[in-house]
Amino acid sequence: MDPAEAEFLAEKELVTVIPNFSLDRIYLIGGDLGPFNPGLPVEVPLWLAVNLKQRQKCRLIPPEWMDAEKLEEIRDQERKEDTFTPMPSPYYMELTKLLLNYASDSIPKADEIRTLVKDTWDTRLAKLRLSADSFVRQQEAHAKLDNLTLMEINTTGTFLTQALDHMYKLRTNLQPGESAQSQDF
Repeated sequence: MDPAEAEFLAEKELVTVIPNFSLDRIYLIGGDLGPFNPGLPVEVPLWLAVNLKQRQKCRLIPPEWMDAEKLEEIRDQERKEDTFTPMPSPYYMELTKLLLNYASDSIPKADEIRTLVKDTWDTRLAKLRLSADSFVRQQEAHAKLDNLTLMEINTTGTFLTQALDHMYKLRTNLQPGESAQSQDF
């Protein structure tokens, strides 16, 4: 899975918008949305919120966790702990990217939030690299990584699977087997 696919999945997350138009309930395969009344908050998937925002049909309300003080606490907690701490959303990175790209005017302290999320992301990826390095050095057969998001797994997944594949090939070539014969005739 590539980052675009993870972002696509994140677009199903619900966010709150305040529409400036009237529309009855919309019946979609994924569920019903609305009704939309001017000034009354309504939850919609992120893909619709971005679309409405681009057409200037709504004001977007950032998720509760997208607050500089809360993100600072999350970042500090992530730096203190040796293990991965739970994130406020399984798609925190994708949501932040999309919301700040399309609705930064609706988000107070947008630049600070961008920096805090990036700091948290960098801390988590550094932990993930250290965990992978330790995993490979100790020649473990499996690992348990709780509280990782899909995007974080995708970031290191390809590298880690290739590294493990190479390790497996090296181990099997070093062990004497039935097919290990001399080439001397």
